[in-house]
Formats: sequence, structure tokens, C-alpha cells
Amino acid sequence: MKLQYVGKNIEVTDSLREVADKKYSRLGKYFTGDLEGTVTFVVERNERIAEVTIHLPGTILRSEQSSDDMYTSIDRTVDALESQIRKYKTKLQKRYGPDDTIRFDNIEPREEPERQEEKRIVKIKRFGLKPMSPEEASLQMELLGHNFFVYRDAETDGIHVIYKRKDGDYGVIEAE
Repeated sequence: MKLQYVGKNIEVTDSLREVADKKYSRLGKYFTGDLEGTVTFVVERNERIAEVTIHLPGTILRSEQSSDDMYTSIDRTVDALESQIRKYKTKLQKRYGPDDTIRFDNIEPREEPERQEEKRIVKIKRFGLKPMSPEEASLQMELLGHNFFVYRDAETDGIHVIYKRKDGDYGVIEAE
């Protein structure tokens, strides 16, 4: 697995990189070939946050964990990603089948088998999209009390989604 390390408000030292490489190499047993990913280390106030994104063909695995120690955050992201892989093993098998992206024989079943119903779509909502700027869309989102809002961009005429991030800022998703 090829990981790119990025630091926000923190310098990614060689020792931090080595520890992270060692911890994230545990995930290598679940995949074949060289997958790419990004690890972002963030320091905000008294929190140390590790964000990991692994790009599979057609899917993204992501975990973000925080604690007061960066090494603990790294451990938590590894555990969370392993848990995601175990939880979605059946769905991933159906999606990837025998294409050798994921080594399903290395994924142990979950300890406590939960009998969950298959999630289903229970409501479909249709509405007209008025052309507006991202600023107008963020205001409309706030007025509705939602954490995302779909709108048509006035400049590009494209369909965009504006969303509220955990840090309180906004993000925009643009379809290509």
C-alpha cells in the first residue's frame, strides 16, 4: 500500500511516519496489489486527529479518529478500518467478486454477528433546483436546519451539494 502523509498544524516526522507505516501495513493483508491512500495528521486545540483514506477501484474506505495522542489516533483508525472491512465483507464480495482487489480469506467474521436488515430507501423527494450561488445555498441550508443542500450553481449550471463540515466550515461537492 502506498500512503501519502500530510500534516496540518504538525510536522510529519520520520518517527511518526515509521510508526504509521508499521501500523497501516497491517491493512495490507486485506488487499492485493498496490493501493493508494492518504493519511492526514491534524492538530486542533488539544486533539490529535488521524484521517485515513484508502482508494479501492470504485470505492473509498475512510476513517477519522481523534484523541489526545497521535499514536492512539493512528491505532484507532486501523481498528476502525478493519471493522469496516469485516462489517461490509459480504457487500464487498458481491461488488468485487473474484477480481483480486480484496483478499476475503484474510477477513475474519465479526465477533458478534448482528442480524441487521438490509437498508432500504423509504422516501424519495423531488424538488426544483433554483440557480444560486454557494453563499445563497449555504444560507438556505442554514435556514432549513439541514447539514447539506443540493442546488444548481448559477455560474456553471451544474448540480452541486453544499455541506457543513465538522469544523463548522462548508464544503461543496461538484459532479464531473
